[in-house]
Amino acid sequence: MLYAIRHTTTYLYRTDVSAARCILHLQPATAGSQRVFSAHLLIDPKPVEYVEARDFFGNRTAHVRFAGAAARHRFESRVRIDVRPSEPPHALLTPSWRDVRREALLVAGLDGAAPAHYLFATRFVPLLDEARAYAQPSFEPGRPVLDAAVDMMRRIHADFVYDPLATDVSTPLDVVARTRHGVCQDFAHWMIAGLRCLGIPAAYVSGYLRTHPPPGKERLVGADATHAWVSVWCGAGLGWVDLDPTNAVLAGEDHIRVAAGRDYADVAPVDGVVVASAGHTLRVSVDVAPMG
Repeated sequence: MLYAIRHTTTYLYRTDVSAARCILHLQPATAGSQRVFSAHLLIDPKPVEYVEARDFFGNRTAHVRFAGAAARHRFESRVRIDVRPSEPPHALLTPSWRDVRREALLVAGLDGAAPAHYLFATRFVPLLDEARAYAQPSFEPGRPVLDAAVDMMRRIHADFVYDPLATDVSTPLDVVARTRHGVCQDFAHWMIAGLRCLGIPAAYVSGYLRTHPPPGKERLVGADATHAWVSVWCGAGLGWVDLDPTNAVLAGEDHIRVAAGRDYADVAPVDGVVVASAGHTLRVSVDVAPMG
């Protein structure tokens, strides 16, 4: 499926900002089943420094610096990308989760995709006892790792309520566990915590999800949103497999991957430091348009 994506983030400041530095994760890369045909960043005002790079995890980044008074910063990403369908692995034919747990500790590599980086607590993913207790029923002795992870994914989808008013980026994971309300970011962090508590490497993936309007309704331009899901390490032979607990599906051609890391902090679309004396208002518009 070929997509045209437009993602606009605007920070409106109550007083002029004198200086700012930002790291942007707004451009996907060609990898696996997706191929990027074009990717452009439009930034207003124009930064005095702009450097594109790859971060430790292999994600495309842009490092920008602003100087001089500014009442707003606006970042617009325009991407054309093709995502091909791929045959999902047979969950029952994957190694047992205990074998994967043992294998993860034996991998010597420490590059960005090495399982060692995705086993421990991080800023947004504490290894809670509640997360271990929640994950355990899916991981029976001898059960194939992907079969168990899919079962956990489906349980999260059934047990948690999607509620965009219930949380924000700063809501602690134990609050999400207690209320069982949240958004895709929360569901991904909760699943990652449960997997890591059992010794299964799990990564956080950010990107976009193709949405389908109700029958008889037109797509609303700009009404889409960023999305988050989980990548589970299923052993050296199979590698990483993406699961979407918000929708209880394996990630497919409706999912466009932008960046992956240990949790949201590694892949935030816009992050950085702003020098200002007052607050700001954030406006985000996302449009994911299939082109056939």
